[in-house]
Amino acid sequence: MEAVAAADSVGRVASAPPARRAIVFIGFMGAGKSSAARTVAAEIGAVPLDSDRAFEEGLDESLEDFFEREGEPAFRAREEETVLRLLADPHARVISLGGGSIGSERVREALREHVVVHLEVHPDDAWHRASGKGRPLARDQARFEQLHADRAPIYRSLADATLPPSDRDTPRRALAALLALREAPAGTRLVWALSASGDYPVFIGRGLIAAGYLPVEGRRFVIADENVVSLHRLAGELELAMPAGEGEKTLARAEWVLRELARAGAAGDDLVVALGGGVVGDLAGFCAAVYQRGVRWVGVPTTLVAQVDSAYGGKTGVDLPEGKNYAGAYHQPSAVLVDPAALETLPGAERAAGYAEVVKTALIAGGALWATVRAGGEPDDAVVLGCLETKLAVVAADERDEGARQVLNLGHTVGHAIEAATGYRRYRHGEAIAVGLLCALRLSGRAALRAEVAELLSARGLPTSFEQTSPERVIELVARDKKRRGSRVPFVLVDAPGAVTPGHEVAEADLRAAVEEAFAG
Repeated sequence: MEAVAAADSVGRVASAPPARRAIVFIGFMGAGKSSAARTVAAEIGAVPLDSDRAFEEGLDESLEDFFEREGEPAFRAREEETVLRLLADPHARVISLGGGSIGSERVREALREHVVVHLEVHPDDAWHRASGKGRPLARDQARFEQLHADRAPIYRSLADATLPPSDRDTPRRALAALLALREAPAGTRLVWALSASGDYPVFIGRGLIAAGYLPVEGRRFVIADENVVSLHRLAGELELAMPAGEGEKTLARAEWVLRELARAGAAGDDLVVALGGGVVGDLAGFCAAVYQRGVRWVGVPTTLVAQVDSAYGGKTGVDLPEGKNYAGAYHQPSAVLVDPAALETLPGAERAAGYAEVVKTALIAGGALWATVRAGGEPDDAVVLGCLETKLAVVAADERDEGARQVLNLGHTVGHAIEAATGYRRYRHGEAIAVGLLCALRLSGRAALRAEVAELLSARGLPTSFEQTSPERVIELVARDKKRRGSRVPFVLVDAPGAVTPGHEVAEADLRAAVEEAFAG
């Protein structure tokens, strides 16, 4: 077995995959599969195999000429034979496949024996790279884009790991995380998260917590809340249990955590592990950001709101009496481990509160995710995956909340004000966001969509109105929102599912009308 010298982005030295477990790159034309295979093979001291090159061996003509002369059925038959031979090779370590080879059922079955990595590519980038190169299927742009759309769900269904569009060095940075999939519980998937300040792996799979799966080296200093530690445990040098609830997300509680880390001798090469929901993740991540000017941390979200939203993107912080998340820092995790089985231990009210973030994310994503959510079913593993991929894509485009990322604040401007106005004790975060979503849809002038969303929220027992404070107090706190610029508070509004935009000015009278409509009094 080859020795591996590649240090990884999750802090461990990778080892080569065992026999019959090659890393196989799949994806559309122009995704960079051959380049990725060469990069990864060089890191592990292996020979990259390329199905297109293997296909062409023995031909007296190019692949394009063979395709033109023999037709696509003959091309696919020979391609299938070539790919199956490569996948069956016991010495194969890294393989790149032609974009259309996954159309074969036999190929799809053979891929089960390997670590399958889907390299995503935007259709316009794919067209730019593939057109004009003699490729028969890259001559008509409309047909090309339709083919991209048709194949995308097949690639997605086959992938053990997904690498989003990025630079050519991403496969190298992701290598150890890809190899770590061999040690994960069966069915675990990897999604690679991109940000300007650093990339990290997100592992999603049932049984991750019970297996103690944490492929990041370093002594663990685990922070959880008292509710979580009665249900889940990850062993560590230090295991802290804090009281549960948003009211604990304070500077005082952060000081307690920081001093406990110091007393336990936590150092710069150690690891803070946030085991719990959004409160634990925000607070533990904040402590990791400021302890000794920054140490690594890993998120292990156990609530729906954390698994679909708050665990990703590097926003950490605590609340002040004057406003939610007023003290914070951007500090990306070293990894996030998502175990959907943890959701089965949630009380119904907590799971319902997370559903508000599911609806918010589906409105932002539109398309298939919104179609699934609007049908009203229970959020399953696929919905969790769709939500986290939506969040990661937004963060990759705008880590520091300077533009596109602000869409993630949909419903949060009024929702945060309701939380603060009621002292962070009357409403769970998701419950306040449910009311905030309805206010945002009222401000967007989308009455029919507002009614549909209200029905979805009500069916989960979420509030569609607020109490125990006044509209005046909520409006006052909206004006102090941390996202304000000068005297202006920008709002995120919805034109339609999938068409959500930030930066809108809202007339004071319209805001008052929306808040008063949502007031239970």
